[in-house]
Amino acid sequence: MKKRNLGNSGLEVSALGLGCMGLSFAYGQALETQQGIKLLRDAYDAGITFFDTAEAYGPYTNEELLGEALAPFRDKVIIATKFGFKDGRPNTGLDSRPENIRNVAEASLKRLKTDYIDLFYQHRVDPAVPVEDVAGTIKDLIAEGKIRHWGMSEANADNIAKAHAVQPVAALQSEYSLWWREPEAEILPLLEKLGIGFVPFSPLGRGFLTGAITADTKFDSGDFRTSLPRFSQENLKANQALVEVLQGIAAELNASPAQVALGWLLAQKPWIVPIPGTTKLTRLQENIAATNIELSADALQKIEAAIAQVDLHGARYPEHLQKQVSK
Repeated sequence: MKKRNLGNSGLEVSALGLGCMGLSFAYGQALETQQGIKLLRDAYDAGITFFDTAEAYGPYTNEELLGEALAPFRDKVIIATKFGFKDGRPNTGLDSRPENIRNVAEASLKRLKTDYIDLFYQHRVDPAVPVEDVAGTIKDLIAEGKIRHWGMSEANADNIAKAHAVQPVAALQSEYSLWWREPEAEILPLLEKLGIGFVPFSPLGRGFLTGAITADTKFDSGDFRTSLPRFSQENLKANQALVEVLQGIAAELNASPAQVALGWLLAQKPWIVPIPGTTKLTRLQENIAATNIELSADALQKIEAAIAQVDLHGARYPEHLQKQVSK
């Protein structure tokens, strides 16, 4: 597995990480514990060293799963987790008060069976707490050796700059894919200027860009996607044109649509590290193979031209969740 550096932080990770949320949370039935442990260890054996979790995934159970699975090789992996919701539950609102940040750090350390967190993200910017105060608390935790680097998620350019001035931000984690390109306008230029790495979540559009989801797909009743406007039957049908474009390009490159989507992301900047998630070993292997795809300038230009012809439909989040995304 190739390696990448997240900006100027000195944090080196595998070129592709693993988003672990779906093992325990959000996409229907959680994996049985031993199945989850096996998948995580298979990912490590395949070269992945960057694992992403959060107290909110479960809540708590995802961190516990990673703690058990990664314990045998803890010093050889980078674990990212997050703080920022009341009681670790997104539906209860935001909480980035310094005392909560400290409490979450201590609890996460125990669940992850470790004495340090490699990368500690603010899950969402809390408008009730100045980002400078958040960064100051993180600075203290770094001095105490409890965390090594910190990051932000779905933060806007102004908040990133303010926080970075107090304690350098190692990485920003936000949605970015061929289905959602908003970060290109302001965020990517700022990250490059400040030397901050970028970790795109949902790089495969929550599974849509793989081609496995159509307007006829029936999601489990506990699947988070049932609440997302993009995944209404009407919008899935309208957005199928994007998948058809990817399928055509993938066929020419002897690759899968998912590999083209990940290859496109990896080609954007050398400090971008996508974190696709999966519960299946075959998908994990398919995603990892994307790191070996070298998209030529002509191929990238063809993708851009084709995607520009597609009119995408549907908001990312329902209104109550959209309010938690920092604009």
